[in-house]
Amino acid sequence: MDRFSFLNAAHTQFFADLYEQYTQNPDSVEPSWRAFFQGFDFGMETFNEENLGSQIASISSENPKNAQASEKLQKEFNVLKLIDAYRTRGHLFTETNPVRDRRIYTPNLDLANFELSDSDLNTVFDAAKIIGHKPSTLQEIIAHLKNVYCQHIGIEYMYMRKPEVIQWVQEKINVNDNLPKFDIDQKKHILGKLNEAVSFESFLHTKYVGQKRFSLEGGESIIPALDALIEAAAEKGVQHFVMGMAHRGRLNILANIFGKETQDIFSEFDGKDYDKEYFDGDVKYHLGLTSERKTKSGKTININLAPNPSHLETVGAVIEGITRAKQDKYFPDDFSKVLPIAVHGDAAVAGQGIVYEIVQMAQLDGYKTGGTIHIVINNQVGFTTNYQDARSSTYCTDVAKVTLSPVLHVNADDVEAVVHAMLFALDFRMEFGRDVFIDLLGYRKYGHNEGDEPRFTQPVLYKIIARHKNPRDIYSEKLIIDGIVDQAYLTKIENDYKDKLDENLQASRKKDKTIITPFMQDEWKGFEQVSDDKMLEKVNTKFDKKKLSQLANEIATLPSDKKFISKITKIISDRKTMFDNNVIDWGTAETLAYATLLTEGYDVRISGQDVERGTFSHRHAVVKVEDSEEEVVLLNTISDKKGKFNIFNSLLSEYGVLGFDYGYALANPNALTIWEAQFGDFSNGCQIMLDQYISCGEDKWNNQNGIVLLLPHGYEGQGAEHSSARMERYLQLCARHNMYVADCTTPANFYHLLRRQMKTNFRKPLVVFSPKSLLRHPLCVSTQDELINGSFQETIDDISVDKKKIKSLVFCTGKFYYDLLAERENLKRNDVALVRIEQLFPLPVQQLKEIIAKYPNADDYVWAQEEPRNMGAYSFMLMNFDLVKWRLASLKAYAAPAAGSHTRDRRRHADAIRMVFDKDLFR
Repeated sequence: MDRFSFLNAAHTQFFADLYEQYTQNPDSVEPSWRAFFQGFDFGMETFNEENLGSQIASISSENPKNAQASEKLQKEFNVLKLIDAYRTRGHLFTETNPVRDRRIYTPNLDLANFELSDSDLNTVFDAAKIIGHKPSTLQEIIAHLKNVYCQHIGIEYMYMRKPEVIQWVQEKINVNDNLPKFDIDQKKHILGKLNEAVSFESFLHTKYVGQKRFSLEGGESIIPALDALIEAAAEKGVQHFVMGMAHRGRLNILANIFGKETQDIFSEFDGKDYDKEYFDGDVKYHLGLTSERKTKSGKTININLAPNPSHLETVGAVIEGITRAKQDKYFPDDFSKVLPIAVHGDAAVAGQGIVYEIVQMAQLDGYKTGGTIHIVINNQVGFTTNYQDARSSTYCTDVAKVTLSPVLHVNADDVEAVVHAMLFALDFRMEFGRDVFIDLLGYRKYGHNEGDEPRFTQPVLYKIIARHKNPRDIYSEKLIIDGIVDQAYLTKIENDYKDKLDENLQASRKKDKTIITPFMQDEWKGFEQVSDDKMLEKVNTKFDKKKLSQLANEIATLPSDKKFISKITKIISDRKTMFDNNVIDWGTAETLAYATLLTEGYDVRISGQDVERGTFSHRHAVVKVEDSEEEVVLLNTISDKKGKFNIFNSLLSEYGVLGFDYGYALANPNALTIWEAQFGDFSNGCQIMLDQYISCGEDKWNNQNGIVLLLPHGYEGQGAEHSSARMERYLQLCARHNMYVADCTTPANFYHLLRRQMKTNFRKPLVVFSPKSLLRHPLCVSTQDELINGSFQETIDDISVDKKKIKSLVFCTGKFYYDLLAERENLKRNDVALVRIEQLFPLPVQQLKEIIAKYPNADDYVWAQEEPRNMGAYSFMLMNFDLVKWRLASLKAYAAPAAGSHTRDRRRHADAIRMVFDKDLFR
């Protein structure tokens, strides 16, 4: 009996369906069929063309009656191959580039590459059912595939691993052949928004000739697309919209999407001074805005555009943090109600490493936001660099594949396609809670800015662009042909919008000042902006004794029905012992600070590498059950807890994670938001966040932020990379009232420092040079009373000496105090006093003046530091501490913070200590 006779009886659609099932899940088909299909895996790299041919040939040769069936079967498989090729590679052959011919990719989608020919075009194939059609001719199948995959929208999605997601995408794009379908009113509305986008740019170009504005021209279709996105998102239940973008097109989006008064924009163009003296502002194309928008159906949506620096992709991390803070605060059970939108440039999204860091956060518990819509305004050039020199990948959006996110490549000249793609992206995000990317292929009409000459570097391209019609004119011509509008309608909407701009321009020139509205001011009600004088005022951080004792007991009690390793059992139980014995260590005081704040209604969020345990095994905020690794968080079990406690081990990122946490603190001033570096010097990986946001965000954008940075610092023989948190860099950034910088020496002072951060009615970034060896130093302990009745001490005077006997008055900070204390005791010197400066900025000058006055016989004043002369606080003290003439006791300048040799490092450290007690040493 012919073993392939079953092929004659079976319908070809049966093979097609079964093969489709096999490609989705090979194990779901019967083993003999699976073996048969092993040569037919058309969508995978392992496809073997020869295997297919040999099996078909075998069928035909064993029984000639099967030849007709086998040929038909082979053709069906070839059509399936063609369909699969369009799905996986169709995006390479689209009409998505408005000003350039696409690069040539091989193999292409010609029929010959699938063993098909023009003679097959009128043959009906059952394989059409795979694309949701009835059996159709090959010509009809190809027409559908070209419309879906190769017109003005190209889509990449076949690398996604979940069959149900792929099926959802296919069903979605098969509707109307993936072509836009808008009614007359919708088309007129799209035209109106497109007219606003184009007219706004042409108005500015006329009125402010040569001024930088980083125009949107060439990508104006994003305006109607964003407008449609907000309207549709509101209908789907989205209540907050958080957007980040670089400077290109920002002014247009502020005016035409966020409703910023164009009078204010014109005042910024005119260069007027600000209405406030306490901040210096920023250029107009970096500013943010929060506004309430009413949709056409009457729904209200809170829309936010975050301020940003010129460091193009940094804001992407910030908006994710803002989004997560809003989700945690308002919608902890439904993240979909806050929608983050990240707008990128093509050169930046491909070239900036932070994009990868942000994308890797997308599905992590501590950082996920329920899916971000990424939009690339693709100019096809970065400043002067052509895209061929800007990336190795095929597309600038290839980072999307890290999280298996779909990508839609869209021709920016086709505004309906752009809106259509944006609505698809919204539907995908709301359905699956995952990222989605839109690559908006357009161009940049002028140079990098309006004063730049692009023909120096792209003369051919800019000849084409100079002749190219703008998207409004292209769309209006189409609507005229379709009989939807006429020229009179177009002239009217253009004149009406320009008249409104002219009216606002005249009104703005009657104003003397520029008004800058703080971003997200709705989240900051009840907080005030303050000067450094206010920052130096004492804050009440006391806490009830009975309640503190109860909390001390609760953070020291593990669940009795669970088994933990003996070491962790002892560490946790020792907290109570230390509390009762008035020898409270650093980890216990820190945990109590969080516990007290939680009972007072503040949230606490801690994030960073290995923070759950702590790099130096001192925190143990998350404890694992020995047999199951179930997580126990004692701070979430304390009684009378009103706030939420969250702590997350981060991915191995500094830049992206600190950006996220900065954004979180920006959106929730009632959450103590902490980022901890594994070692202090690792923070140089996020230098842009420090320079562009943390140190100057309030001065540039009028935004307060209470982010806390814990940076382990201290010279203990661990080499160049694990000694210094680069204190000098932070102190160099300090000015006026921009942030706090502290280097505490006692657990109680750190406890009060953390509590002070929440108990004020203002917020400032706080940089803490946190300890390593002091975590277990026998002298670095505090008492109950110091926690209960104390407060943060900006300075700590030496209470152990007879002040009249003091000749040398030494000022120092941090862990070096304990080294000097040990040496003083070793030398039995009673003429040296050690004064600790716990807060370096704002420097408590008045307190220092009062301390100095207590030492009437001192004639040798010393600033002592363990860091080399060119590092540490020396240069800062030189500029800011002039109450007395003092000398420096430190190492000489070095290129590296510390020596790699332990012997050399300890020798140098000992020399720095000796200099404190011998002013003639090394002179």
